[in-house]
Amino acid sequence: MLRIGYDAKRLFHNHTGLGNYSRTLLQDLAQHFPQQEYHLSSPSAPDNSWTNAFHQSKAFQIHTSKATFPALWRSSGIKKDLQEDKIQLFHGLSHEIPMGLKKAKIPSVVTIHDLIFKSHPQLFPFLDRQIYDWKFRYSCEQADRVVAISESTKKDIIRYYKIAPEKIQVIYQTCDEQFKKAVPAEHLSEVQKKYQLPQEYLLYVGSLIERKNLLGLIQGMELLPESLEVPLVVIGNGAKYKARIQKYLAGKEIEKKIIFLDNFYFPDLAAVYTSALALCYPSFYEGFGIPLIESLFCKTPVLTSRSSSLPEAAGSGAIYVDPKSRESIANGLEKILDDDTYGQQLANAGHAHVQQFHSAPLANAWMKLYKELI
Repeated sequence: MLRIGYDAKRLFHNHTGLGNYSRTLLQDLAQHFPQQEYHLSSPSAPDNSWTNAFHQSKAFQIHTSKATFPALWRSSGIKKDLQEDKIQLFHGLSHEIPMGLKKAKIPSVVTIHDLIFKSHPQLFPFLDRQIYDWKFRYSCEQADRVVAISESTKKDIIRYYKIAPEKIQVIYQTCDEQFKKAVPAEHLSEVQKKYQLPQEYLLYVGSLIERKNLLGLIQGMELLPESLEVPLVVIGNGAKYKARIQKYLAGKEIEKKIIFLDNFYFPDLAAVYTSALALCYPSFYEGFGIPLIESLFCKTPVLTSRSSSLPEAAGSGAIYVDPKSRESIANGLEKILDDDTYGQQLANAGHAHVQQFHSAPLANAWMKLYKELI
């Protein structure tokens, strides 16, 4: 039996991105390797619909901070608790590991999702960039193994931090199991009524931030001929960028075609993907792009960018566009909307491509790595 420790702050506090990655990986490991012990450390561990499974399952032992300064506990003080709990390996799930693990003789692995703050520094405040750079560099240099979530991220780690390629392993991500199962027709109908979805629509899923380029997508939609105009359903959070989008839309004809779904219930997401004509994700840069594989598991084609890791995630299941060109985005949309056969071909090819992202082989890769390090 292995005693594996995790930095679980994102698991308990992030409802998207890094949180989804952490929750999915831990649940998959517990499912496929129930004989191991999984110790989750977080400054606090709220119990809600996202995290309840971890509180209820005997597979997980949750450790929260009793320190006066939880942030310092997470970055340094935690190593004493790890030693007392006889942790054999520590996994930093989101770019960071505590200081001093080598001195404490606890082997470690860190997952690096992306180095966007290095490749696109204009998107981040100066101080944030300095903090991220120090933490990420320390983790890459001090961890016994670095895991990149894509070949694109691996190249960035080598480029920016000069880490030896043989120290870096690529292990892809999977997604929640709901996307891998056919959605019953009655549930599709229930979800459509629940959110008052149109009969036909395009879909955007992701944080509402500049990098993901929702505004560029909307500007591309404005160029579509009237015969191909369909609504866009938007699922994601980001108050500042959303306000910018709404200001752009104000008074325009297209405003009524952009539907923001607030208070969305995550278990309904597979149904929304399944009923969509296509997922539209013309991002400028991604460490991986989980919405792409969610969509392709649901047999819904994808429009995305041929940049960073996105071709790794979407493979042959996508039509690729230039995210900087509204004309390119419009042409891609038109090709999908004007040709049902083409869209179906993309969906079929994409569904075949994403079979490599099932949970069992990825969990096996992680457990093999853990055992090597221990």
